[in-house]
Amino acid sequence: MIKKLIAGCIALLCLASGATANTAGPAWDKFPTEKMADQAALQNGAKLFVNYCLNCHSASYMRYNRLTDLGLTEAQIKQNLLFATDKVGDTMKTSLDPKLAKESFGTLPPDLTVIARSRAGAQGSGADYLYTYMRGFYRDETKATGWNNSVFPSVAMPHVLWQLQGQQSIDQHGKLELTTKGSMTPQEYDGAVADLVAYLQWMGEPAQGQRTRLGMFVLAFLAVMTYFAWRLNASYWKDVK
Repeated sequence: MIKKLIAGCIALLCLASGATANTAGPAWDKFPTEKMADQAALQNGAKLFVNYCLNCHSASYMRYNRLTDLGLTEAQIKQNLLFATDKVGDTMKTSLDPKLAKESFGTLPPDLTVIARSRAGAQGSGADYLYTYMRGFYRDETKATGWNNSVFPSVAMPHVLWQLQGQQSIDQHGKLELTTKGSMTPQEYDGAVADLVAYLQWMGEPAQGQRTRLGMFVLAFLAVMTYFAWRLNASYWKDVK
């Protein structure tokens, strides 16, 4: 019994330390949630994901043909987004060999299907985390990849979007500064990252828009039915009073 109590206390301490660690580091920036209702932004995010993320990461619970929910045709998907396979019904798996990935990065790149849902913390949503993370890379020659991240120190992932953003440095106070320009302005890069994060958020639950619309319909229906039930109840009891 005592051993169980000790084990329970240790588990609680681990959970507490994990929660504390999750709040460390810079404050997360707020992801622009209006991107979730912007079909063009979601389509651009899907394009960025396939071109920059799918080289190393998989989204093994997501099928290419589900992108038709974003307004893309199967012909557009085959022509512009189908690089790792030749079947539009296949899942989004990377062609990177797992052994090579572990040798290159020291660990296997995680599957990104539900990454936006798994990164929520005390500082905000998973989308907030990813939006801050993808804008937090800076040059660090002490690391094997030559990159580090202000949100995820000693991250194994290199900055795959550096040609778009440019190169940043970090000062002793943890402030990031753009030292080499990329092909995009800072505002354009922030917008591109927001599109990518919007797609990652959507991919974690493709039916979330439909669920929200259905929920609003159900609430409106219940409100109307409640009104009629209240009026009917008043009609039944008016003579009794």
